[in-house]
Amino acid sequence: MATKRDFYEVLGVAKSASDDDIKRAYKKLVAKYHPDRNPGDEAAIEAFKEASEAFGILSDPDKKARYDRFGHAGVEAGGQGGFQDVNDIFQAFGGIFDSIFEGGGGRRGSAGPRARKGESLQTALTIELLDAAVGCTRELQIDKHVSCITCNGSGAKPGTQPQKCDYCNGVGQVIQSQGFFRVQTTCPSCRGRGTSIRDKCPECRGQRVVSRPSTLEVKIPAGIDNGMQLCLRGEGEAGENNGPAGDLYVDIRVKSHPLFKRDGRNLACEVPITYAQAALGTSLDIPILTGKHHITVPPGTQPGEVFRLKSQGMPDPHGGMRGDLLVEFHVEVPKKLNKKQEELLRQLAELDDKQVSAKRKTFLDSVKGFFTSHEDAE
Repeated sequence: MATKRDFYEVLGVAKSASDDDIKRAYKKLVAKYHPDRNPGDEAAIEAFKEASEAFGILSDPDKKARYDRFGHAGVEAGGQGGFQDVNDIFQAFGGIFDSIFEGGGGRRGSAGPRARKGESLQTALTIELLDAAVGCTRELQIDKHVSCITCNGSGAKPGTQPQKCDYCNGVGQVIQSQGFFRVQTTCPSCRGRGTSIRDKCPECRGQRVVSRPSTLEVKIPAGIDNGMQLCLRGEGEAGENNGPAGDLYVDIRVKSHPLFKRDGRNLACEVPITYAQAALGTSLDIPILTGKHHITVPPGTQPGEVFRLKSQGMPDPHGGMRGDLLVEFHVEVPKKLNKKQEELLRQLAELDDKQVSAKRKTFLDSVKGFFTSHEDAE
């Protein structure tokens, strides 16, 4: 599978480019690669799609922020990236072509009201870390607008039909002449629909859509991370003039876990051990995602020392290698001692004084030298 180019590189703009700079760069590429100017040129169509995908991300503040932080993975997780069809581009960005080409939606010679894709919706879903590790299915309930059944989405009272808009003659667009220039805009009377409704449907009151609760099944891939987003195609608001429904974007929130801390695909876990276990070594069971894992702690393990367990972390939602589990040992110092423990520790302390380790001797010599230098200075 070919690696996608950086979206800023596609549009030929810097990462610090303003919204206007991004829009101007996209318009230049549209004028160059538009299918009407390059009939039968598959390379031009692919370039047109690539530029439109880049513009779709960088012109949206939320998507741009995710892309700047996570790259392509931040705007594609769980969904299909890019446009599948050129018509999707015209439905998404049709208005931006009006100043480049004559005709609705940027297609020269088109007539009548343009089919419009429905608005996209956005919601959030919270899951546990263990669910994110193995993948899961969740039900999601949202309220969205669907086509009115009573009037079949026409907005007109049953038995009647919408009438052709008198202002634009049913085209949905009006052209205003300014000297040598002709600017096409959406009809202000019918708002681009090309029709007007005299007898409104009693159910939707002429709005063509009604609000209905909807229950959806969301499949969450294994390894998904906090802040990633799933795209459910066609689960957004209803379209107009037989246009496709919009999409539903689901922001994933992964709860923090009491034992594991996540860093990308890797997990970290803090394991407490006693002074004796650290000094003498031990073997114990530690938690992993699938249950427990037996590990041997070697003698002389230092506080904060980290052991890496390969492939015991989180899976990659894009099919890459699984992460690791980083086990950090913390030596616990008891706050209360019984009489026997205190007696043994005092004996150990006496041995420490008689048998000073090399490191400790170096430290004591340094301290002695420090005080001696200050006494000489006085």
